[in-house]
Amino acid sequence: MSLKRISTRYAKSLISLAQERGELEKVNEDVQMFQEVAKNRDFAALLRSPIINVDKKRSVMKALFGGKTTELTEKFLNIVLTKGREAHLPAIMSEFTEQYKAIKGVSNLKITSAEKLSDAAIEKIKQKLIAQKAITANVEVTTKIDPSIIGGFILEFGDELYDASISRKLKVLKKDFTGNLYVSQIERK
Repeated sequence: MSLKRISTRYAKSLISLAQERGELEKVNEDVQMFQEVAKNRDFAALLRSPIINVDKKRSVMKALFGGKTTELTEKFLNIVLTKGREAHLPAIMSEFTEQYKAIKGVSNLKITSAEKLSDAAIEKIKQKLIAQKAITANVEVTTKIDPSIIGGFILEFGDELYDASISRKLKVLKKDFTGNLYVSQIERK
């Protein structure tokens, strides 16, 4: 079974149970805490290790999360360990976050630019996308600076990618010129 399929099924189960018990917000907090811990390389290596037995992993999980999370989250982690899917936990928790955001109507917007954008520019982009109903009014914006795009910006939201970067435009121009019969016949001096 694929990683996406596994993570989607487990995340959906956890969300359904959390909603059923009225603990969705608390479980979301637990998931966010798990994701912070999973950024630790040693913890991530522990989860992926086939050499470390399940009992040792269970005791580490209990030491890290025992009493700090809801009973539902603790039981969920225990089931994942019992099923031998602990290596998939980071993907499961990431998928949980995506499903949670979908339930809450939260959109993600990633803006990549060559230089740091002003807050006003970010707000203008955000408002334009909200007006076009491409994203919801409840949006989480992340920014990234990538000097290799030369200028302009790249927007990623939902399943959409809008590339208004100078580097992309230069690539398109280069492709147009190399494919042009007349340009290829011009002798370079």
